[in-house]
Parts: sequence; structure tokens; C-alpha cells
Amino acid sequence: MGMLKEFKDFAMKGNLIDIAVGFVMGAAFKQVVTSFTGGIVSPLVGLIFKADFKDLKLIVKEGVADESGKMAGEVAVLYGDFITNVIDFIIVAFVMFMIVKAVNATKKKEEPKPEPPKGPSQEDLLAEIRDLLAKK
Repeated sequence: MGMLKEFKDFAMKGNLIDIAVGFVMGAAFKQVVTSFTGGIVSPLVGLIFKADFKDLKLIVKEGVADESGKMAGEVAVLYGDFITNVIDFIIVAFVMFMIVKAVNATKKKEEPKPEPPKGPSQEDLLAEIRDLLAKK
């Protein structure tokens, strides 16, 4: 029973729950970014390359057509998918940077520590105590 209680205490800590919520929100946000990249950015870039951006590939070995007309045995480097995923990553990273920057800006700024009171230094006080003891 002790291990179960220990696990419950661990799982219910605020930081772990915050991380879990952030993870779920990040996964959902990635879906939004993926649809943005696939539906808006890729077609616009595709206009430049005169092709669908996700279909960009380097064919290493040509495939052969089977009876139904489908290509089989093709070996290709799908660099269009890779570039799309890099764009997705850059968008997600930039938005996360902006969120962290906004959160840091809203945090209470640390007030500078007050200056130590003006007066005799510790060395001066110790010298005065020594002198007083020497008089006795």
C-alpha cells in the first residue's frame, strides 16, 4: 500500500499535471500546425515549384506498372514530406518561443535586494568590540 500512496503523491504533484496538460495541448497544436502547413503553406510553395509540395520526390529507382496500372517497386526520396515537417517544426518552435516569452514577461519581476544599511562595517564593529574588551 505504501508504494501506491507514494505513486499517488508523485502523480498529483502540480508540476507533473502541468507537464501532462502541456503535452496534450502541444499534440493538439501540432495537428493545427500540420493542417495549416498542408492546407495553406504547401499549396503556396507548390505554386512556386509548379507541383504539389508533398509530392516532391527524387526517384532513385523507377517502378513498374502492374495489371491495375499502379506503380510498384519504386524507390524514392520524399524530400517534400521532409520539408513540410521541417516547416511544421519551425512554426511550432516559434509559437512555443512566443508563449514562453509572453509567460516570462507576465511573471513578477524580482525586485532588487535592498542595499545594506549604511553604518559601520562588520570589521569596524569587531574592532570596537575588541577595544572595549581590551579596556576591561
